[in-house]
Amino acid sequence: MPKYLKSPATRRENVSNLDVRQTVERIIEEIRQEGDLAVRRLSVKFDGYERETYRLSDREIQGCLDQMSREDLDDILFAQQQVRNFAEKQRECLLDLEVETYPGVVLGHRNIPVANVGCYVPGGKYPLLASAHMSVVTAKVAGVERIVTCAPPVNGRPSPAIVAAQHLAGADEIYCLGGVQAIVAMALGTASIGAVDMLVGPGNAYVAEAKRQLYGRVGIDLFAGPTETLVIADETADALTCATDILGQAEHGPDSPAILLTTSETLAVETHRQIEELLTILPTAEIARKAWQAFGEIILCRDDAEMLVEADRIASEHVQVMTRDPDYFLKNMRNYGSLFLGERTNVAYGDKVIGTNHTLPTLGAARYTGGLWVGKFLKTCTYQRVLTDEASVYFGEYCSRLSMLEGFVGHAEQANIRLRRFGAQTVPYGTAAERSRAQ
Repeated sequence: MPKYLKSPATRRENVSNLDVRQTVERIIEEIRQEGDLAVRRLSVKFDGYERETYRLSDREIQGCLDQMSREDLDDILFAQQQVRNFAEKQRECLLDLEVETYPGVVLGHRNIPVANVGCYVPGGKYPLLASAHMSVVTAKVAGVERIVTCAPPVNGRPSPAIVAAQHLAGADEIYCLGGVQAIVAMALGTASIGAVDMLVGPGNAYVAEAKRQLYGRVGIDLFAGPTETLVIADETADALTCATDILGQAEHGPDSPAILLTTSETLAVETHRQIEELLTILPTAEIARKAWQAFGEIILCRDDAEMLVEADRIASEHVQVMTRDPDYFLKNMRNYGSLFLGERTNVAYGDKVIGTNHTLPTLGAARYTGGLWVGKFLKTCTYQRVLTDEASVYFGEYCSRLSMLEGFVGHAEQANIRLRRFGAQTVPYGTAAERSRAQ
């Protein structure tokens, strides 16, 4: 049975705070009723930012690019190319299908891109320009026709780095607009912002709640909570590396869980000591310490099999594996957002540059979904053709009887009218077809 060497001081709850829910409900209704007027008022209230239109002009976008160094632009382009490379390979796996399943019956499906997508890029504590790579580039690869992006102002103006990332990724419309007002404006549409069909991208608790409430009116990528990390390690792992990888994700926010799962008590004790030492020098220690104290865990397991059970129970967003045989977890784990196998990689590579998407399931959602990927922007839609009279009659007889078995006379008549037309059968109105010799 697993032994807790450090337990979390605070229990996480997968529920929406009442104040957050009610605030978001009010904002949605305000924008529904007042449109751009409410959007402007809310932007002034929450971000202290007012302008005639929140869409950036080509001149403003170029101005942001001009503020960036060539080296920074090259780094952004490099990261975006890695995301594009992997997304393109994923897209190649998604094939349209057409097959004759019975003589004269053709079934198929097409993978159709969503037409309009809204991508939110956070800019609160940190300007997360990587979110532009993950959402905009991936949507472009999927074939989305219109991509709208919103990001809040930073220090009272558009963030040059975020705008550069949005533009270079291929966004069609860029708005300097943040928070719930951005999410709602994209979902519902206003006089100046055309509505989208789908919303993607991370955000704070209010942004997440807005996506939750608007789901159904628009599609979303997933319900996202605070960043999570799980390090799985055995006696072959380095304690300083484990501690660094844990705090590297804990700095996201004071509610970010960070867990060490190990078979080595020696490693567990030393990692804990290294975490405390790193917290004395890490510039973001104020945030990371709160996360570690409130939500940090160290769990000691008997063997790899027990670690596997615990890891699937936790279903973490990020899982870093530093064991003698990382592939054991690749082959056997079911519940995770993304795996980072071996000490040569880490979660930050995935967050920023390596090419896998960093928008991943949290709060246990990895039990039933993966993260954002090119397939999220595609609708797999089916179609059918019946090419012969004989095939129509053959399936029509089954359909007639099955419909009447359920009491759906109208459904039965859709089949019966074709039995009369294509099979010259005299089926009385509102009755089930008789079984033919062919059946």
